[in-house]
Amino acid sequence: MVRILMYGWEFPPYSSGGLGTACYGLTRSLSRKGAAITFVLPYYPGTSDFLDIVSANITFKRVNSPLSPYLSSARYRLLRGGAAAPAIYGESLFDEVYRYAEEAKRIAAETEFDIIHCHDWMTFMAGIFSKHIKRKPLVVHIHSTEFDRTGGNGVNQHIYDIERRGMEEADRVIAVSNYTKGMIMRHYGIPEWKISVVHNAVEPKSPSLPSPLQRKKIVLFLGRITLQKGPDYFLYAAKKVLEHDPDVLFLIAGKGDMEHFIIEKSAELGISRNVLFTGFLKGEELEKAYRMASLYVMPSVSEPFGITALEAIQSGTPILISRQSGVSEVIAHALKADFWDVNDLANKILAVLRYRALPAVMREHASQEITKFNWDSPAQKCMDIYRELTGR
Repeated sequence: MVRILMYGWEFPPYSSGGLGTACYGLTRSLSRKGAAITFVLPYYPGTSDFLDIVSANITFKRVNSPLSPYLSSARYRLLRGGAAAPAIYGESLFDEVYRYAEEAKRIAAETEFDIIHCHDWMTFMAGIFSKHIKRKPLVVHIHSTEFDRTGGNGVNQHIYDIERRGMEEADRVIAVSNYTKGMIMRHYGIPEWKISVVHNAVEPKSPSLPSPLQRKKIVLFLGRITLQKGPDYFLYAAKKVLEHDPDVLFLIAGKGDMEHFIIEKSAELGISRNVLFTGFLKGEELEKAYRMASLYVMPSVSEPFGITALEAIQSGTPILISRQSGVSEVIAHALKADFWDVNDLANKILAVLRYRALPAVMREHASQEITKFNWDSPAQKCMDIYRELTGR
């Protein structure tokens, strides 16, 4: 049995993106394959408890910390000023990353394990400290890079330095797509031999039929409203679609630092009556949004994978995805466009809305294709990496 010390900063229900979904699915499947996992996560008063996974092979350990999904330095300062924030918190986001790493070193010293597995940059220093104290192999799992999050503009040098150091000190780097592998080689100088591609998946379930609510023509954007996800390109394409079909409703589900800009831009473009903002959705509300949509559009500027595209297919919804995404490597029955080509995006949206045979065919073939996506395959690839590095 391989024993894994795993570091993450997002796990259901304390989750706001694909990383939490990925950690949950991968952890469950690893435990089914006999791995024993000690999962270390940030936790502070007022947050929900972690989702209970029924498995004797998984143990959660908490570090008192406000580190959370997509936390910025500004957001960290607000959290630190809150009434619930203990005085032990670091003065800045980066101080907190190092404090988390010191706590991780203590946990590593008192935990028996064979290998360390870290998810994204906030946990890399924790992994490095743990590797040095126990001299065990380190695997870093890249779900997103600073170049993805910023579109290559305004890269935070401190985050980049931590990402690069983590990849350099790791014994193996896991990329969630070939797209991300290329990014790692190009921007971080990591040799190809050191990188293994392990695509994400979804929890298996029977694909849904179209919702009876699907009477209106609804086009869905779902994700963080940030530069990385391309909500502005979604709006520009919406403007062009509405010039040809004024009865289409564009649904924007999510929150993020571009939210106010996108609301103002929809008014500036004169399309605000056709654009509805729902805020962050999860659970049944999320499922309902997928099912009522005529089309799901993911116009990401830089998307390491894109689990939401697989979730949309499971809900019986056709998808239009950016070619600048990892999921475009593994899904054949989807419409694809460059994120910046708003004319192509608009034309493909109109085609789905106008020609009923097109979404019907896409739905039929994609629902068959999605059955091959489950977390057993990614988990097995990780197990193979563990065995190669540990000899167990």
